[in-house]
Amino acid sequence: MKLALFLGSSAGGFFAACAFALVHPFGNPRTAPAEPRAALLSDASIPERAKAILRAKCADCHSLATHWPIYARVAPMSWLVERDVLQGRQHMNLSEWHNLTQDQQQSLLQQIVHEARRNAMPPIEYRLAHRRAALTPYDQAALAALAPDGQTSPGAMLEAADPVRGKSVFERKCTGCHALDANREGPHLRNVYGRRAGSVPGFTYSNALKNSGLVWDESSLERWLEGTDAAVPNSAMGFSVPKAQDRADIIAFLKSLR
Repeated sequence: MKLALFLGSSAGGFFAACAFALVHPFGNPRTAPAEPRAALLSDASIPERAKAILRAKCADCHSLATHWPIYARVAPMSWLVERDVLQGRQHMNLSEWHNLTQDQQQSLLQQIVHEARRNAMPPIEYRLAHRRAALTPYDQAALAALAPDGQTSPGAMLEAADPVRGKSVFERKCTGCHALDANREGPHLRNVYGRRAGSVPGFTYSNALKNSGLVWDESSLERWLEGTDAAVPNSAMGFSVPKAQDRADIIAFLKSLR
């Protein structure tokens, strides 16, 4: 009797999980037309080795060529997988490569290079479930070679930086959290050049940033804008400006405000 009850409840739970998988609380990424993985990035002017890496290790969350594992058909795992795929496609959808302008393609390549150098992608939880998804040193080197401005040093970028363009880039990328003359989610940024990190009176900083010892100059701002997590771990700010010229122009704009 107990065995029959156990089996009955187990079967009931399984069918309930399958039924709940038909619910999509975060949206349903499966409604988009699927793309054959072999066709992904077929028209992109990047090395074939890099295309193969992106297809094999990034396509599940960052394209319409998603492979849906068995566990993605049972709730609540199906909900989590669908959420990750939707967020991944929103951040970077390789299936849309042919619709991007050349400047957008260059910016996307910078993002790929940045994440590969930090070994931040694929995320650790994805790598735990897909052991072959981790980037090898060879993979990282192949993706790092995609840098559109890889032959240009940060110093040369800063020498040629345009503070007027930097103001425009700043307004697009930074004003969601920062203002020049008022503290918002981030501290005010007028006179930030030459200021010690974590020193604006009345603003609550993370201990990591307050104790970083950084003074904001061209070098420290470049590292910070390239990736806040890498520059100061546990800084409570996750942000990056992938394109090197954008970083240089933002720095030139901030420097001009002194």
